[in-house]
Amino acid sequence: MTEAKVVLASVSLVPIKVIKTLPCSYKIPDPLPWAQLVGPLAAAEDALARLDERLAKSPIRDGAISRTHFTDACASLWLDGELVHLDDLVLHDAGMDVRAPTHELTRAHAVLRARRRIADAKPEWALSATGLTSLRGRGEREQETSNRKGGEGSLEVDDDVEREEVDLEGPIGVLETDAHLTAAFDAVDAANARAERRLADETRFRPDRDSLVYDPDWDEEGRLDHWRAVVDQTRCLPPSLAGAIAADAWGEIEPLEHTPWLGRLLAAALLRDRGKTRWHLPCLHAGLKNIPRERRRPRDVAARLVVQLEAMTAAAESGRKDHDRWLMTRNLLARKLAGRRATSNLPALLDYVLTRPIVSAGMIAAELGITPRAAQNLVAELGLREATGRGRYRAWGVL
Repeated sequence: MTEAKVVLASVSLVPIKVIKTLPCSYKIPDPLPWAQLVGPLAAAEDALARLDERLAKSPIRDGAISRTHFTDACASLWLDGELVHLDDLVLHDAGMDVRAPTHELTRAHAVLRARRRIADAKPEWALSATGLTSLRGRGEREQETSNRKGGEGSLEVDDDVEREEVDLEGPIGVLETDAHLTAAFDAVDAANARAERRLADETRFRPDRDSLVYDPDWDEEGRLDHWRAVVDQTRCLPPSLAGAIAADAWGEIEPLEHTPWLGRLLAAALLRDRGKTRWHLPCLHAGLKNIPRERRRPRDVAARLVVQLEAMTAAAESGRKDHDRWLMTRNLLARKLAGRRATSNLPALLDYVLTRPIVSAGMIAAELGITPRAAQNLVAELGLREATGRGRYRAWGVL
């Protein structure tokens, strides 16, 4: 017993230290290591300009951009160590899943929707306060909160009063209603008022975020302000270097706790806002995927910026090669449209198949307004490549 008391006493004297979160900060190197950056910077600027100029006058620009959205969304999950098949993402986006969607597939679809939203909006929208709030998913929540606060005054009714006083003095000529019916309506109104008060009290004291999912010490607003300050310091720098600094700063500051992929989308939006890419949204996730894993996260800031610039170059070169291949495939398939009647659905099928990595009979039927059997007949006439090789859930596509 004596030894046990000694052990307990020694344990109780151990001081407990609370580990505090380290403050996050990011500083742009001053002066910038131009000797290391000038080569990758020139290559990134040239590759992005070439791809953008190629897409400016391309007849398949919309289709190529739509396909790259899917590729970049899958690459974003690949960088986090999660595998999402491109076919599953396409079918999930069309609402024709082969199996129950996984958590990774849902996240990839969120990246896909965010890319589409940024690409369809104005160049400066994503980096504005409204755009960041919307992309964070806080706009609808804040709107609901403001509506709830605005309606609290109208829901405050005295608990002791079960029925509200009803003005029985109606306009002249209106017939008097039954007293029992009026009392019944008053009782229903009082019950609705009590239910609304109860719901308002529950939502008023309900926290916006669950502490089990979100860290209460994670200051998103402060980190976002710090990241915006870093982006503002890049006004006088070349667009590609500014995008590389924005992407690297997002990875170091980590403004959002659960959406690390948003930083590269915002860096791509920065390139579009600065006028470097006017016709497309760069696929920085897909470009970074081509960089070897051991080179993606060096400790040196200059080396990290070089990696980001090389990712832009790889993404632009890969996009240009894919565009040329899809354009050649379209020209080959367009030869089969010669001599077709004016009401044929084959031209519409060709345009649609270029916007998706794969298409199924159900997707074609929903897009063209025909039956799945007719969709399979059109696929056979056009000679599309079989992508799945299965009897069920068949899909086709072009390389």
